[in-house]
Amino acid sequence: MKTLTDMRPAYVAGIGLHPYQNRSQTSYVTLGLRAVRESLEDAGIEWPDVESAYIGNALIGMAAGAAMLRYLGATGIPFAQVENASASGSTAFRQAVYEVAAGFTDVSLAMGVDTVDQWRSGPAKAGVRGLADHLSAPFTHFAMLTQKYMDESGATPEQIAKVAVKNHRNGAHNPYAQRQQVRTLEEVLAPPVISGVLTRLQCTPVGEGAAAVIVMSEAGLARHGVPKGRAVQVLASASRSEQPFGRENGDVALTRATTLEAYAQAGVEPRDIDVVELHDAFSIEELLYVEAMGFCRAGEAAAELEAGAFDIGGRHAVSPSGGLIAMGHPLGPTGVGQVADVVRQLRGEAGVRQHPNSRLGLTHMVGIGPVCLVHILKAATA
Repeated sequence: MKTLTDMRPAYVAGIGLHPYQNRSQTSYVTLGLRAVRESLEDAGIEWPDVESAYIGNALIGMAAGAAMLRYLGATGIPFAQVENASASGSTAFRQAVYEVAAGFTDVSLAMGVDTVDQWRSGPAKAGVRGLADHLSAPFTHFAMLTQKYMDESGATPEQIAKVAVKNHRNGAHNPYAQRQQVRTLEEVLAPPVISGVLTRLQCTPVGEGAAAVIVMSEAGLARHGVPKGRAVQVLASASRSEQPFGRENGDVALTRATTLEAYAQAGVEPRDIDVVELHDAFSIEELLYVEAMGFCRAGEAAAELEAGAFDIGGRHAVSPSGGLIAMGHPLGPTGVGQVADVVRQLRGEAGVRQHPNSRLGLTHMVGIGPVCLVHILKAATA
C-alpha cells in the first residue's frame, strides 16, 4: 500500500475556523463559509484557485456541502461530502492530502462543518442486532474505563480531573474554543456528575462550528506565491478500522496501531513529537491515548500529567487548543480544527498558547466504527 512517502509533498497553506459555540440558530452555511473564507485569506488565494473540495460532516444531511459552497461561486470543481462519525473532518483532510500528493490537483480544500439537529447513528438504525443486546452510552463506557484505569494504575479521581483542568486552562486562551474559562480542580470535580467519577466539566460539550484548511503541492505554493515558511508539510496520514484486539480496549489498541503506522510513515518516534491534538472527549481518554501513543509508559500518564509533562512548555504539549473538552467537539469540524491548531503551533502563531520550538505535530481522531486517523505535520525549515 502506498503512503505519502511514495508521493510528492503536500502542505497545509491556509487555515480558518468559525469559533466553536453552543447550539444556536446560526445556519451551517454561515458557520462553514466563515471558515472557508478565512482559510482562503490565510493562504492568499481566491475561491476560483481551489481545484477540489472535501466537506466533512456527520449531522447536517445529504448534499449540504453543495448547498453551502455554491455561495462562493459555481466553479465546476469536483467535491465530495465525507461522513465518518467523529473522524469526518480528519477523513476529509486525508482525502485532500492524498489527492494533492498523488498529483491530481495542486490546491484542495478540506473542511468540516456541523450543527446539532436530531442525531441518531447509522448502527442504531441498521436493523441488525449487535453482538451485545445492551450497549452502554459513551459517557458510561468511559466512566467504566476510568474506574478500570484507576484500579490498575492507582490514579485518583483528582488526578484524572487534572486533564480537564489543563485543557480548560488552554481553552481559556483560545478565541475559537467553545469553553473559554479557567477552571480550578474543585470546579472540575463539582457536580453535576455525568457517570461514575466523570463530571460535566470532564466531558466534551455539545455544540457547532466549522474549520477549513487549504492543501497545496509545491507547484501550488509557487504558483500562488505562498511563503514557504508558512507552509506546513503533511508527513504522514494513517487510517485504520476495527479488528480483533483481544481483551484490550478497542479504541486504545486501534490508536496504538494507527499511531505506529503514522510514525513509520513519517520516520519519527514518539519523543520527536512536540504538539499533540487528540480525541479527548472525556478526561480519561487523554491518559489512555498518550500511553498508547508512546508518550509515557503504561499506567504512568496521570503522574506524568501532574508533573507537567503534557503542559504547554512541557515534554509534549497535549491539547494546547483546549482539546475536545474545552475547544469543543462539533463532530464534522473537529479533525480539521485539530490540523488548523497544530499548523498554528508549527508556524509559531499560537500566542500565549505557543509551545516553544515546535517542529512536529500530531493529530488523532477516533470515530464510531471504530475508525482512527492520525496525521503528522512538520514545520517549514525556511
